[in-house]
Amino acid sequence: MLLHGPGGHALSWLRVIPNLMTTYRVIAPDLPGQGASEAFYCPFDADRTLLWLAKLIERTCTTPPVLVGHALGGAIATRFAGECSEQLSRLVLVDTLGLAVFQPAPDFGHALSDFIKDPTGDTHDRLWGHCAFDLDTRRNRMGERWELLKAYNLDRARAPGLRAIQHCLMEQFGMPSIAEADLARIAVPTSLIWGRDDRATSLSVAEVTAARFGWPLHVIEQCADDPSIEQPEAFLEALRAAIQTLTEERAAT
Repeated sequence: MLLHGPGGHALSWLRVIPNLMTTYRVIAPDLPGQGASEAFYCPFDADRTLLWLAKLIERTCTTPPVLVGHALGGAIATRFAGECSEQLSRLVLVDTLGLAVFQPAPDFGHALSDFIKDPTGDTHDRLWGHCAFDLDTRRNRMGERWELLKAYNLDRARAPGLRAIQHCLMEQFGMPSIAEADLARIAVPTSLIWGRDDRATSLSVAEVTAARFGWPLHVIEQCADDPSIEQPEAFLEALRAAIQTLTEERAAT
């Protein structure tokens, strides 16, 4: 099960889903109030978001899934694993938020604020310029798919109500740091995947967390905060290695 990042949608995984489907059954939802998902509960609160995830797993998975969370989706996945580890087989966190207070580089923060206030083609590209190690290379490699993804990003960012919902989810999950005691409650094999040049949550946050909890850390080179889009082959290799490692750890115990 793949949970996307803030202001994203299931299409954020478009470069890796076809490969994953050759081995796994893949569930890639839009988070509540994001993408094409309706904001079906209001006001937003953390407990109801976690209940949504529990119900989604119950209704779509016949066995406990591998839960993969990116950025905001990673923060939600982390909180869920701390409370409901028995519903998961493994946890993989990708450039996740929630392991430290959200403090992006200043120019990244300004670009993010500008896009949220006025989602245009220019503000979109300025923001993604900070989210990518090399935006021009990403655009060239994706070709028409980049333009389609950009158009959908802009459409969703302009959708009535999405901004407020995204703010609520970030305020509850993405911005604060999850308490160490809550991280220690995670009782499912856990691994980290991180872009070396992440400017939203630096690699040092992942390194400290990995050392503290003994979670394996896979670093993606020439990559910022979205490995599945920017370096899909390296991401898939790291994800499959993480799942294999976690499987072996579970078998050993």
